[in-house]
Amino acid sequence: MATIKSIGIIGAGQMGSGIAHVCAQSGFDVIISDISEEVLAKAVAGIGKNMDRQVQKGKLAEADKTAALARISTGTDLSVFKDADLVIEAATENEAVKREIFKKLVPNLKAEALIATNTSSISITRLAASTDRPSKFMGMHFMNPVPVMQLVELIRGIATDEETFAAIAELTAKIGKTAAVAEDFPAFIVNRILLPMINEAVYTLYEGVGNVQSIDTALKLGANHPMGPLELADFIGLDTCLAVMQVLYEGLADSKYRPCPLLVKYVEAGWVGRKVGRGFYDYSKTPPVPTR
Repeated sequence: MATIKSIGIIGAGQMGSGIAHVCAQSGFDVIISDISEEVLAKAVAGIGKNMDRQVQKGKLAEADKTAALARISTGTDLSVFKDADLVIEAATENEAVKREIFKKLVPNLKAEALIATNTSSISITRLAASTDRPSKFMGMHFMNPVPVMQLVELIRGIATDEETFAAIAELTAKIGKTAAVAEDFPAFIVNRILLPMINEAVYTLYEGVGNVQSIDTALKLGANHPMGPLELADFIGLDTCLAVMQVLYEGLADSKYRPCPLLVKYVEAGWVGRKVGRGFYDYSKTPPVPTR
C-alpha cells in the first residue's frame, strides 16, 4: 500500500486551511499552494489562531502546536508538489476550474503520487479522467469546519484502484476522522440529503410560508437542528449551495432538485453569506439581522 508522509493541498481557503490544519496536527508534512503569497500568509495565520483556541481549551499542547505549524510550508507554484505522496485539491466548486488545476498539476507530480479532490458534488470519475492517473484518484470530501467536523466522505471513481482507496482510508483514520463510503453519484451522501433541504427552506421563504427568522427557529426547535437551514446556507456559502443544486438538477434530471429562483437571485446579487457579510442575514449587525 502507498505510504503517505507528505501531503499537498491546493487552495488556501476555509476548506484547504482546515485540511492543512488537521494533517499537520496529525504529524504529516503539509505543503499548501494558492495564487498569491498574501492568501497563503493569511491561511497560515488563520491556522495558527485556530490552534491557539485548541491550546486555550486544553485540546492541544503548546509544543504540539509549534511542531504542527513548523510542518506547514507554502508556495504559489505547483512545482512545490514534486515530492508529495498525495495532493488534495480544495479549490472552488467549479468543474472547469478543477479540471484546469489537474491539467497543470500532473506534470509536477512523481509517478506514484495519489490525487484526491474535496469536491462536494462533482463526478469523481469525470475529474479523474482529466488526469494521467485515474486509478490513483478519488474523492475525499471533508466537512466544514474541518478541525471540528468528524466526517470524511470517501468516494471511488470507476477507475480508482483498491490500493489507492486503502491508503486514503488509512489516512482518514490517522487524522482522526470517521469515513463514510459513498458511491460516485451527484453530491454523494451528505449534500444529496442536506442541500435539497436547504433549497426547500429557500422555497418556503420564497413562497412566503415563513420569514427567515421563523424558518430557522422552526427547524432549530422543531427538528433539533443546531443551526437553521438559512443560517446554515449562509455558513456554507449560497454560491456553493447553488452549485451543488445545479449538479444535482443536471446530473439526476429530476425537477425536485430545481434550484429555488430566490437562491439564484441572492447569488446574482453577490449576497452569498457570511464570507461577504451578507446572505439571508446581514452580518454587519450584532446579532445578525434577516435580510428578508
